[in-house]
Amino acid sequence: MEHLLFIETGFGIDVHGQDVTCAAVRAVRDAIHRNSMPGISRFLPDHDLNKMEVTIRLAVPKDKERVAIEKVKAEIPYGTVHVELMDGGMATPSGIVLKDKHDKNDLMYIVNASIEVGY
Repeated sequence: MEHLLFIETGFGIDVHGQDVTCAAVRAVRDAIHRNSMPGISRFLPDHDLNKMEVTIRLAVPKDKERVAIEKVKAEIPYGTVHVELMDGGMATPSGIVLKDKHDKNDLMYIVNASIEVGY
């Protein structure tokens, strides 16, 4: 990305089920759901939202290989989306195992997200 316009951050938690994709998607939503970028197209080539570049960096505590990258990318409606995974986040006890929520153990997964937008 040659021109970085802004960065948003967020976090997501899967309290039950140990689904790292669920936590990652929630982290992306947390980073972007309070934003509106009404003037961004003025800065993009040809004023085209699909020429936007988006880099999603996710700090994942466990099971990085289980992150469904396409589900994460689907949270961004425009542009070319790249996803990078790194060690981080947190796996911490939830205090309870709920079999009806598909818990394998008592861990909840917390994923951190940084989302860069530019072109």
